Amino acid sequence: MVSNQGSFIWYELMTSDAAGAKDFYDAVIGWDIDDAPVEGSPVDYRMIKRSDGGNAGGMLALTQEMLDGGATPGWFGYIHTPDVDAAFARMVELGGQTFIEPHDMPGVGRIAFLADPQGMPVYLMAPTPPEGAPEAQSDVFSVDRPQHFRWNEMWSADAAATKALYGELFGWEQEGEMDMGPMGKYRFLQANGVGIGALCDAGKEGPGPRINYYIGVEDIDRAVETVTAKGGMVEDGPHEIPGGEFSLHGRDPQGAFFGLVGPRKG
Repeated sequence: MVSNQGSFIWYELMTSDAAGAKDFYDAVIGWDIDDAPVEGSPVDYRMIKRSDGGNAGGMLALTQEMLDGGATPGWFGYIHTPDVDAAFARMVELGGQTFIEPHDMPGVGRIAFLADPQGMPVYLMAPTPPEGAPEAQSDVFSVDRPQHFRWNEMWSADAAATKALYGELFGWEQEGEMDMGPMGKYRFLQANGVGIGALCDAGKEGPGPRINYYIGVEDIDRAVETVTAKGGMVEDGPHEIPGGEFSLHGRDPQGAFFGLVGPRKG
Protein backbone atom coordinates (compact mmCIF):
# COMPACT_ATOMS: atom_id res chain seq x y z
CA MET A 1 0.00 0.00 0.00
CA VAL A 2 1.31 3.45 -0.93
CA SER A 3 1.60 5.74 2.09
CA ASN A 4 -0.10 9.14 2.10
CA GLN A 5 2.76 10.67 4.11
CA GLY A 6 4.03 13.70 2.22
CA SER A 7 0.96 13.83 -0.02
CA PHE A 8 -2.08 16.10 -0.13
CA ILE A 9 -4.70 14.21 1.88
CA TRP A 10 -7.53 16.76 2.22
CA TYR A 11 -8.82 19.87 0.49
CA GLU A 12 -10.90 22.63 2.00
CA LEU A 13 -13.04 25.37 0.54
CA MET A 14 -13.40 28.48 2.67
CA THR A 15 -16.47 30.35 1.48
CA SER A 16 -18.61 33.34 2.40
CA ASP A 17 -21.79 31.58 1.22
CA ALA A 18 -22.14 27.87 1.99
CA ALA A 19 -25.48 27.44 0.20
CA GLY A 20 -24.25 29.31 -2.86
CA ALA A 21 -21.02 27.30 -3.00
CA LYS A 22 -22.96 24.03 -2.74
CA ASP A 23 -25.24 25.04 -5.59
CA PHE A 24 -22.25 25.96 -7.76
CA TYR A 25 -19.90 23.03 -7.15
CA ASP A 26 -22.59 20.37 -7.05
CA ALA A 27 -23.63 21.45 -10.55
CA VAL A 28 -20.14 21.97 -12.00
CA ILE A 29 -18.33 18.97 -10.49
CA GLY A 30 -21.12 16.52 -9.68
CA TRP A 31 -20.54 16.62 -5.91
CA ASP A 32 -23.17 16.56 -3.18
CA ILE A 33 -21.98 18.95 -0.48
CA ASP A 34 -23.78 18.51 2.84
CA ASP A 35 -26.74 20.82 3.45
CA ALA A 36 -25.87 21.20 7.12
CA PRO A 37 -22.71 21.40 9.24
CA VAL A 38 -21.08 18.33 10.76
CA GLU A 39 -22.93 17.49 13.97
CA GLY A 40 -21.11 18.83 17.01
CA SER A 41 -18.69 21.00 15.02
CA PRO A 42 -17.89 24.36 16.68
CA VAL A 43 -17.86 25.96 13.21
CA ASP A 44 -20.00 25.57 10.10
CA TYR A 45 -18.04 22.74 8.48
CA ARG A 46 -19.58 20.50 5.81
CA MET A 47 -18.38 17.40 3.98
CA ILE A 48 -17.94 17.47 0.20
CA LYS A 49 -19.25 14.12 -1.04
CA ARG A 50 -18.49 12.43 -4.34
CA SER A 51 -21.03 10.36 -6.25
CA ASP A 52 -19.00 7.18 -5.52
CA GLY A 53 -19.66 7.62 -1.79
CA GLY A 54 -16.25 9.02 -0.87
CA ASN A 55 -15.32 12.51 0.29
CA ALA A 56 -13.51 15.11 -1.83
CA GLY A 57 -12.79 17.39 1.12
CA GLY A 58 -14.61 19.82 3.36
CA MET A 59 -16.20 23.26 3.25
CA LEU A 60 -15.82 25.92 5.96
CA ALA A 61 -18.36 28.73 6.05
CA LEU A 62 -16.48 31.89 6.97
CA THR A 63 -18.05 33.91 9.77
CA GLN A 64 -18.25 37.68 9.67
CA GLU A 65 -15.50 37.76 12.29
CA MET A 66 -13.26 35.68 10.03
CA LEU A 67 -13.99 37.92 7.06
CA ASP A 68 -13.34 41.05 9.14
CA GLY A 69 -10.02 39.47 10.18
CA GLY A 70 -8.90 39.17 6.56
CA ALA A 71 -10.05 35.69 5.56
CA THR A 72 -11.16 35.39 1.94
CA PRO A 73 -12.85 32.60 -0.03
CA GLY A 74 -10.40 30.09 -1.45
CA TRP A 75 -9.26 26.49 -1.73
CA PHE A 76 -6.54 25.10 0.55
CA GLY A 77 -4.73 21.78 0.72
CA TYR A 78 -3.56 19.61 3.64
CA ILE A 79 -0.20 17.83 3.47
CA HIS A 80 0.25 14.69 5.56
CA THR A 81 3.26 14.84 7.87
CA PRO A 82 3.76 12.57 10.88
CA ASP A 83 5.28 15.43 12.91
CA VAL A 84 3.22 18.58 12.40
CA ASP A 85 5.13 20.50 15.06
CA ALA A 86 8.55 19.85 13.55
CA ALA A 87 7.44 20.72 10.00
CA PHE A 88 5.66 23.83 11.28
CA ALA A 89 8.70 24.95 13.29
CA ARG A 90 10.99 24.48 10.29
CA MET A 91 8.76 26.54 8.02
CA VAL A 92 8.44 29.31 10.60
CA GLU A 93 12.20 29.25 11.20
CA LEU A 94 12.71 29.96 7.49
CA GLY A 95 10.20 32.82 7.43
CA GLY A 96 6.75 31.20 7.31
CA GLN A 97 3.75 33.16 8.63
CA THR A 98 1.55 31.53 11.26
CA PHE A 99 -2.23 31.47 10.77
CA ILE A 100 -3.17 28.62 13.16
CA GLU A 101 -0.69 27.09 15.61
CA PRO A 102 -0.35 23.29 15.78
CA HIS A 103 -3.22 21.83 17.78
CA ASP A 104 -5.18 18.61 18.22
CA MET A 105 -8.68 18.13 16.86
CA PRO A 106 -10.39 15.17 18.58
CA GLY A 107 -11.11 12.40 16.10
CA VAL A 108 -9.44 14.32 13.27
CA GLY A 109 -5.76 14.67 14.06
CA ARG A 110 -3.12 17.34 14.68
CA ILE A 111 -3.13 20.27 12.28
CA ALA A 112 -1.56 23.67 11.66
CA PHE A 113 -2.14 26.36 9.04
CA LEU A 114 0.48 28.80 7.79
CA ALA A 115 1.98 30.53 4.79
CA ASP A 116 5.22 28.75 3.96
CA PRO A 117 8.52 30.70 3.70
CA GLN A 118 7.70 31.65 0.09
CA GLY A 119 4.18 32.86 0.91
CA MET A 120 2.09 29.86 -0.18
CA PRO A 121 -0.69 29.00 2.32
CA VAL A 122 -0.90 25.34 3.30
CA TYR A 123 -2.21 23.11 6.06
CA LEU A 124 -0.03 20.51 7.79
CA MET A 125 -1.79 17.45 9.17
CA ALA A 126 -1.09 14.24 11.08
CA PRO A 127 -4.48 12.54 10.70
CA THR A 128 -6.17 10.24 13.19
CA PRO A 129 -7.16 7.05 11.33
CA PRO A 130 -10.88 6.17 11.33
CA GLU A 131 -11.94 3.85 14.15
CA GLY A 132 -11.35 0.26 13.14
CA ALA A 133 -9.31 1.20 10.07
CA PRO A 134 -5.75 2.00 11.20
CA GLU A 135 -4.35 1.50 7.69
CA ALA A 136 -6.89 3.75 5.93
CA GLN A 137 -5.50 6.01 3.22
CA SER A 138 -6.89 9.23 1.78
CA ASP A 139 -8.31 9.06 -1.75
CA VAL A 140 -9.22 12.71 -2.29
CA PHE A 141 -6.44 13.02 -4.89
CA SER A 142 -6.37 11.03 -8.13
CA VAL A 143 -4.26 11.46 -11.24
CA ASP A 144 -7.17 10.67 -13.56
CA ARG A 145 -10.61 10.43 -11.89
CA PRO A 146 -13.40 13.05 -12.02
CA GLN A 147 -14.73 14.54 -8.77
CA HIS A 148 -11.25 14.11 -7.24
CA PHE A 149 -8.49 16.70 -7.01
CA ARG A 150 -6.05 15.96 -9.78
CA TRP A 151 -3.26 18.55 -9.73
CA ASN A 152 -1.53 20.89 -7.27
CA GLU A 153 0.22 23.83 -8.93
CA MET A 154 2.62 25.75 -6.69
CA TRP A 155 3.63 29.30 -7.62
CA SER A 156 6.59 30.13 -5.38
CA ALA A 157 8.58 33.30 -4.79
CA ASP A 158 11.69 31.09 -4.79
CA ALA A 159 11.18 27.78 -6.60
CA ALA A 160 14.63 26.44 -5.72
CA ALA A 161 14.06 27.05 -2.00
CA THR A 162 10.60 25.48 -2.17
CA LYS A 163 11.96 22.41 -3.94
CA ALA A 164 14.62 21.98 -1.25
CA LEU A 165 12.28 22.55 1.70
CA TYR A 166 9.44 20.30 0.53
CA GLY A 167 11.99 17.65 -0.33
CA GLU A 168 13.44 17.90 3.17
CA LEU A 169 10.10 17.88 5.01
CA PHE A 170 7.89 15.69 2.83
CA GLY A 171 10.21 13.72 0.57
CA TRP A 172 8.99 15.40 -2.59
CA GLU A 173 11.03 15.02 -5.75
CA GLN A 174 11.15 17.03 -8.96
CA GLU A 175 11.65 15.19 -12.22
CA GLY A 176 10.95 16.65 -15.66
CA GLU A 177 10.09 20.19 -16.62
CA MET A 178 8.53 22.27 -19.37
CA ASP A 179 9.79 25.64 -20.59
CA MET A 180 7.05 28.30 -20.42
CA GLY A 181 9.15 31.07 -21.95
CA PRO A 182 8.97 34.37 -20.01
CA MET A 183 7.02 32.58 -17.24
CA GLY A 184 9.97 30.30 -16.50
CA LYS A 185 10.00 26.57 -16.02
CA TYR A 186 7.08 24.30 -15.15
CA ARG A 187 8.74 21.71 -12.89
CA PHE A 188 6.88 18.44 -12.33
CA LEU A 189 6.57 17.27 -8.72
CA GLN A 190 6.28 13.75 -7.34
CA ALA A 191 5.29 12.48 -3.90
CA ASN A 192 5.61 8.77 -3.16
CA GLY A 193 6.33 8.25 -6.84
CA VAL A 194 3.05 9.86 -7.94
CA GLY A 195 2.91 13.01 -10.07
CA ILE A 196 1.02 15.40 -7.81
CA GLY A 197 1.56 18.73 -9.57
CA ALA A 198 4.10 21.32 -10.57
CA LEU A 199 6.34 24.05 -9.20
CA CYS A 200 6.47 27.43 -10.94
CA ASP A 201 7.99 30.89 -10.45
CA ALA A 202 5.42 33.35 -9.11
CA GLY A 203 7.21 36.37 -10.57
CA LYS A 204 6.97 39.96 -9.38
CA GLU A 205 3.66 40.66 -11.12
CA GLY A 206 0.34 38.83 -11.02
CA PRO A 207 -1.44 37.08 -8.12
CA GLY A 208 1.77 36.28 -6.22
CA PRO A 209 2.70 33.10 -4.35
CA ARG A 210 -0.17 30.61 -4.17
CA ILE A 211 -1.18 27.01 -4.79
CA ASN A 212 -3.74 26.41 -7.51
CA TYR A 213 -5.82 23.25 -7.14
CA TYR A 214 -7.38 21.48 -10.11
CA ILE A 215 -10.53 19.35 -9.82
CA GLY A 216 -11.39 16.58 -12.27
CA VAL A 217 -14.55 16.81 -14.39
CA GLU A 218 -16.09 14.35 -16.83
CA ASP A 219 -16.56 16.86 -19.67
CA ILE A 220 -14.66 20.16 -19.76
CA ASP A 221 -17.08 21.84 -22.19
CA ARG A 222 -20.11 20.98 -20.08
CA ALA A 223 -18.22 22.32 -17.07
CA VAL A 224 -17.53 25.63 -18.86
CA GLU A 225 -21.23 26.07 -19.62
CA THR A 226 -22.21 25.25 -16.04
CA VAL A 227 -19.62 27.57 -14.47
CA THR A 228 -21.12 30.49 -16.40
CA ALA A 229 -24.73 29.44 -15.87
CA LYS A 230 -24.20 29.20 -12.12
CA GLY A 231 -22.64 32.63 -11.73
CA GLY A 232 -18.96 31.74 -11.83
CA MET A 233 -16.33 33.00 -14.25
CA VAL A 234 -13.89 31.24 -16.56
CA GLU A 235 -10.71 33.34 -16.45
CA ASP A 236 -8.54 31.31 -18.80
CA GLY A 237 -9.04 28.28 -21.04
CA PRO A 238 -9.91 25.58 -21.69
CA HIS A 239 -6.43 24.80 -23.05
CA GLU A 240 -5.24 21.42 -24.23
CA ILE A 241 -2.62 19.89 -21.95
CA PRO A 242 -0.17 16.99 -22.44
CA GLY A 243 -2.14 13.75 -22.69
CA GLY A 244 -5.03 15.24 -24.65
CA GLU A 245 -7.22 16.58 -21.84
CA PHE A 246 -8.10 20.23 -21.22
CA SER A 247 -7.74 22.55 -18.25
CA LEU A 248 -9.10 25.95 -17.25
CA HIS A 249 -8.87 28.55 -14.50
CA GLY A 250 -11.97 30.09 -12.99
CA ARG A 251 -13.57 31.76 -10.00
CA ASP A 252 -16.68 30.66 -8.20
CA PRO A 253 -19.51 33.13 -7.37
CA GLN A 254 -17.89 33.91 -4.01
CA GLY A 255 -14.52 34.70 -5.63
CA ALA A 256 -12.57 31.52 -4.81
CA PHE A 257 -10.06 30.52 -7.51
CA PHE A 258 -10.27 26.97 -8.85
CA GLY A 259 -8.91 24.90 -11.71
CA LEU A 260 -10.67 22.19 -13.68
CA VAL A 261 -9.23 19.41 -15.79
CA GLY A 262 -10.94 16.80 -17.94
CA PRO A 263 -11.61 15.46 -21.43
CA ARG A 264 -13.55 17.12 -24.23
CA LYS A 265 -16.43 14.81 -25.12
CA GLY A 266 -18.36 16.97 -27.56
